[in-house]
Amino acid sequence: MSPHLSRRSLLALTAAAPPAAVSAAGPAAADAGTAVGGALLARPGAQARGATALPARLSARAWLLADWESGEVLAACRAHERLAPASTLKMLFADTVLAKFPRTDRHTVTAADLADIPEGSSLVGVQPGTTYTVEQLWQGVFLRSGNDAVHVLAAMNGGIAKTVAEMQARAADLQALDTRVVSPDGYDHPGQLSSAYDLTLFARHGLRNADFRGYCGTRTADFPAGGAKTFQIQNTDRLLTGSWGLRTYDGMIGVKNGYTSHAGNTFTGAAVRGGRTLLVTVMHPAAGANAVYEETAALLDWGFAQGGAARAVGTLVDPLSEGGARAGGPSGQRGGGAAAGPGGPFVAADAGPSTGRLLEGAGLTAALLAGGAWALRRRTRSRRAAPATGTAPGPRRVRPDTPDGPGTPGASGDSGTPGAPGGPESETRGRHRR
Repeated sequence: MSPHLSRRSLLALTAAAPPAAVSAAGPAAADAGTAVGGALLARPGAQARGATALPARLSARAWLLADWESGEVLAACRAHERLAPASTLKMLFADTVLAKFPRTDRHTVTAADLADIPEGSSLVGVQPGTTYTVEQLWQGVFLRSGNDAVHVLAAMNGGIAKTVAEMQARAADLQALDTRVVSPDGYDHPGQLSSAYDLTLFARHGLRNADFRGYCGTRTADFPAGGAKTFQIQNTDRLLTGSWGLRTYDGMIGVKNGYTSHAGNTFTGAAVRGGRTLLVTVMHPAAGANAVYEETAALLDWGFAQGGAARAVGTLVDPLSEGGARAGGPSGQRGGGAAAGPGGPFVAADAGPSTGRLLEGAGLTAALLAGGAWALRRRTRSRRAAPATGTAPGPRRVRPDTPDGPGTPGASGDSGTPGAPGGPESETRGRHRR
């Protein structure tokens, strides 16, 4: 293997693999006859039944609104269209890795942990030689969408290749069949895709874990800056914190936003009112950084206002490892009982996929590695060198390709201060890659 190519390159190149390897890495989206969650979810255009008119001026390319507890999909538009997910894919990363390490565990970061972070990534400011708790690293993932924190946790999990394979196996267990994982951070890579349906599945399952919910609902935290110093990081979910001209949304409890120049803005949000919890995913609105939040708020308002009038157009299926019926069965067929919603008690920890599902993932791992090895031989350009170790607190500044919202000053943080610790407000400032 060339000394210029790292462990991450192997997996990042799987999009160029032969057709057989690509097929093994991620199934194609279901057609109208076999759509996961119900045939209506595969139809073009907006789908809603038995309720008042949907909000006007919804510009998103795809969206979905669902009830957290029942799993009923109340309305949707192109729910299974496969699109670039940006950092909303980090929900699947958390679903896969979060339960593996106690939050009080400590890890001293090495340069190798950070050696292959894609250029242009959002960073929380992880520094080699500094020791972090697992809790602090997850705060970096959820609040600032730090790809540096993701890579450290992936290294703790055995590496990028292993983590990507486990994420793909986890997606299969959750029956998120539109999702193909190339990197754990959601950065733009050819072939990295998900859907509004799948992202909502990730959020629904993740919110059953108390730590997941706690992290995604945290507004601010103090992050280590080396020695005894810290700096404050703020959650980039504008409906949770209120910023860039938006008010906080009443009842908002998370979950995850994302942005790249290829994916545009993506967001999955959850809110609870009157004991009812709704989930919304919005992908690729037509224009404006605030549009993804405004359209999310409009769909949440509509859902809460409908009460019981809206009739389900589909359902969020249960994981196979929890007794869920295999995708392709009758719409609404479900297995296992629902846990208490985000407004009430939570399962203490996610049990993860069953042993059988993980064994099924072994074939996926082999396919991913085989495809990456094939593409590796075609690789002629070397990766950039590992980033230099710095001593100043906070991340290095990166130049965004496009401003993320009205008046965003360059690579500023949520505070509006250029170069503020915590990095740019957008999640992954990836270049446009197809």
